[in-house]
Amino acid sequence: MPMSEPTVLPYDDPAFAADPYPFLNALREQDPVRRVVLGNGLEAWLVTRYEDTRAAMSDPRMSSDVHQGSDPRLLEHPPAAEPFPRSMLQADPPDHTRLRRLVSKAFTARRIAELGERIQKITDQLLDAVTPLGDADVIDDFALPLPVTVISELLGVPADDRDGFQEWTNAMLDQRAGRPDWAVLDEAWREMRAYLERLLAAKRVRPDDDLLSALIVARDEHRRLDEEELVAMASLLLVAGYVTTVNLIGNGLAALLANPGQLAVLRGNEHLMPCAIEEFLRYDGPINPGMTRFPTEDIEIGGVRIPRGSTVLVGTAVANRDPDRFNDPDRLDVTRADNPHLAFGHGLHYCLGAPLARLEGQIAMTAVLRRLPGLALAVPPEDLQWQAGGLRGLKHLPVTFSPS
Repeated sequence: MPMSEPTVLPYDDPAFAADPYPFLNALREQDPVRRVVLGNGLEAWLVTRYEDTRAAMSDPRMSSDVHQGSDPRLLEHPPAAEPFPRSMLQADPPDHTRLRRLVSKAFTARRIAELGERIQKITDQLLDAVTPLGDADVIDDFALPLPVTVISELLGVPADDRDGFQEWTNAMLDQRAGRPDWAVLDEAWREMRAYLERLLAAKRVRPDDDLLSALIVARDEHRRLDEEELVAMASLLLVAGYVTTVNLIGNGLAALLANPGQLAVLRGNEHLMPCAIEEFLRYDGPINPGMTRFPTEDIEIGGVRIPRGSTVLVGTAVANRDPDRFNDPDRLDVTRADNPHLAFGHGLHYCLGAPLARLEGQIAMTAVLRRLPGLALAVPPEDLQWQAGGLRGLKHLPVTFSPS
């Protein structure tokens, strides 16, 4: 029986960018393990059911290393075209275990809890600047600078450098979605790498009490990672440390504004905020459709045989809308108690920064609801612009509120 033609994921369709879930839900119901064409033209197997997705992420035969992929186009452009992607995100055991252990102490629950006071202070300072105005762009004025400041301070990135790495990151993320301009992507990546090499060289001369200085010691004195791994780790921590948290705050607030009943419930019951954060992550999390893996041998998922080296897109976002696991999954419910979502992944690569993202989200959303009364969208919902593919987030979120 001939194999059916792959389904093209419609990244160029504004309706898909605004709300990809009807399309993805239909794929899950019709063909839960389906060949698709990504925005960059490469093919992948999209896995969409909750149980299949969760199992795939814990299967030791599913590699995170792009070099295990059989399509040579995967390695044509940075970061995959050079040794730079040698971070724990793209590593398998034992390298993954070794690299993750180097930074895990910085993200323990106790260490993150100690950051709460500083996160609250940054939050208050950002809101102090907008509360008298009566209008703001939640992304530019609040959701972006908050996690950027937090992760920069944790790593030891100078305040004057933060605008630069945000520009490179934005260029890389924009170009990796849809149909990328590889020249723009390559240039942004190389500028980011050059900056990180300069920053690490400066910290070798003048170390400080920060995570990058500690990693340099691990590299230079203890030989626990090599230079490429050091640069890759710095890049991963810097970018992943803020990008997804921006989307958690922005997507969560947009979901509340689209569901005023849920907004009212949360305003009147702040103790529900931890539960609400989990629901924001499930309902419209910061990664969409999901995470990439490469089987190291022929494998079967959901009754479908997938050849070794294939690109597998583990669809965590659509799995989080699976009615076989979540009751009424397309409804936002900030009181949802049974919520084992996959927004932070599962298994070995479960997000190391999840406790930090949760804490930032709880502090940020609580402060916004307290300090911005009468909060409302400043534009029609259909005018909101969403990032296309890979990451799920708003480019801007203009709002109005009662000034104070």
